[in-house]
Formats: sequence, C-alpha cells, structure tokens
Amino acid sequence: MKRYMVTAAAAALLGLTAASAHAEIKIATAGPMTGQYASFGEQMQKGAMAAVRDINAAGGVLGEKLVLSIGDDRCDPKEAVAVANKFVNDGIKFVAGHFCSGSSIPASAVYNEEGILMMSPASTNPKFTEQGFANVFRTCGRDDQQGDVAGAWLAKHYKGKTVAFAHDKQAYSKGLADLTKAAFEKAGGKVALYETVNPGERDYSAFVTKLKAASIDALYYGGYHTELGLIVRQMRSQGLNAQVLSGDALNTLEFWSITGDAGEGLLFTFAPDPRAKPEAKTIVDKFKAEGYDPEGYTLYTYAAIQIWAQAVTKAGSIDSKKVQAALHSGEFSSVIGPLSFDKQGDRTTADYTWYEWTKGNYKEVGDAKPKS
Repeated sequence: MKRYMVTAAAAALLGLTAASAHAEIKIATAGPMTGQYASFGEQMQKGAMAAVRDINAAGGVLGEKLVLSIGDDRCDPKEAVAVANKFVNDGIKFVAGHFCSGSSIPASAVYNEEGILMMSPASTNPKFTEQGFANVFRTCGRDDQQGDVAGAWLAKHYKGKTVAFAHDKQAYSKGLADLTKAAFEKAGGKVALYETVNPGERDYSAFVTKLKAASIDALYYGGYHTELGLIVRQMRSQGLNAQVLSGDALNTLEFWSITGDAGEGLLFTFAPDPRAKPEAKTIVDKFKAEGYDPEGYTLYTYAAIQIWAQAVTKAGSIDSKKVQAALHSGEFSSVIGPLSFDKQGDRTTADYTWYEWTKGNYKEVGDAKPKS
C-alpha cells in the first residue's frame, strides 16, 4: 500500500511537471506570405508577432504562453482551405486571418466545423460575416461601408461626367466594385463602363484602350495594388489622365514602387490612420525603433490577437464558444481603439475616409478633392 502511494504521488508529480512544461496556447495568423500580395502578409506577420511578444511579456493568457504559427495561403482559396486544415491538425485555438476575402470565406467553413475562432484583420466582403457562423469576427470594416463613401463621393464630384467601374474578379475586388457602383447609382450617378480584368497579368493595354475610347473622367477600381499599379502606369503612358479611385487594398508602399510618379493623385478609402490613435503610440514607437512602419493592416492584426486574449481572460477559458460569448458581451480596448461586435461578428462602428497618393507615400486627406 505504501509503495502504491509513493508511486502514485510520483506519477502525479510527473504529470504536473509535463503539463507545466507544455503550458502553451497555439494561435496563428494566415495570409499571403508569398506571392504578389506578400506585402500584406508581411503586415499581418509583423502585427501578430508583436502582439504575441507583448502578451507573453505581460504574463501570457490565463497564465500560459502563446505560440504563433504562420500560414501562407497566397490569397488562393484552395491554399486557404489547406492552411485551415493544417491549423486544425496542429491544434490551433485561434486564427488572426485570413487576409483576402476569397481566402477567409472558404477557410471560415473549416474553422466553423472544427470550433476554431477566427478574426480577420482585413477581409471586408460582407459575405464573410453573413454565413451564419458564430466563430467569425473581423477588426476591419465592410465593403458596403466604404462603398457607400466612395459611391456618394463619385456621384457628387463627377455628376454628369463619364465614370467607369472595374474589378479583377476576385471576391474582395468584385464585392467592393459592385457595392461602390450600387451606391453611385443610388445617388444618381450613371455608369458609362463596367469592365473586368484578369489578376496577375502584366499587360492591361487593351483595358486602357477601352477606357480611352469611352473618354472616361474617373475610374473606380475594385482590387489590389499590384494590378492597379500596372493599370495606372499604362493609363498615364497612353495619355489618359483620368482620376483613379480604389479601396483599402491600396494601403501599402509597394504601390508606388510599381507606379512611380504615375501614382500621383490616386485616391483610396481606408479607416482613419490607426497609427495616429493615442492607443497605438507605444506600439508604433516600438515598431519604428525596430525600423518598421506599421502601415495598413499591421495594427489590425495586432488588435485581433489583443482582443481575443482579453476575451479569453474574460471567459476564463480558451473554449471557442465561451470566448465567442465574451466577444459579444461588451467593448474591448485595442491599439486601433475601442471595439465591440454585433451578432454577426462585425464591428459595431467602422469609419472610412479618403487617402491620397503623393510623392511616394499616401496621406489621409479626409474630404478628398477631385482632379480639376
């Protein structure tokens, strides 16, 4: 009997030691870490790594350290599902991702089936949160919100002029172009041309020729900086100086590396600069001290992990259903300001404003002025 007690005590101690040695919570971020949209993947990775570093330095979550995995979906829907399935097999408890709506939507089905909570910092297509999945959230706004801003602006400033709309057929791109077009038409605007292009091409001269033939005054483009950068450069080289406008996927300095001076004056919508928020100052200063400018979705990814960690603490558990309930139960502080979520997982408030590309960088301009 005595020998059994000693053996049992030793086994219990061994089990406790093993549990302590493996006291960690696995989380992940996923997006285009390689490929033509890799600049956004870098933003996500930098934001996620900083959030995990800072949370662990403060004691972790529920006394356990966070361990971060990085998934590369290249903004490809099939790759996104493969990444999601790998995360399931790896025991990931939370995903700050994905980036492209075309990746987040199919990946969310995997996470929903497996009970993994996801919070995208960048997927703005309304369909993402309208699938009826309780595990889906986002720290960014929606395309119908920024589409309303851009569509109304175009109707006001280009009334009676020739306005074209175009997109590259991807989920984010088509959704944004269509919602902006709908808002433009609702405000009385008349669409002169509606076109699509193929993503990943190098020569958009045939599309530019159509724009020239229609004598457009303004082009609204739903899509990413890589394609639009080439389109703008080819427009200018063919002498077409129309106003070009787009959405939040233009918030990367890589755009100017594609356009050069041809990008001057391009307008796009995005939330008020998160880097300027007082809540972000300490984190932004830390990033800049490390030689990195946390532009675009860097802070949105940081905020996703930050908010999830607060919700876990509030729930007292990493169980996704309990954390989901906590996320719906109030307001959370973050580097991008206070956030709360509606029943779909969308932010209860989301603002969009205008930015202008000028002299190699973009700046917030509020009420933008059209080309004269």
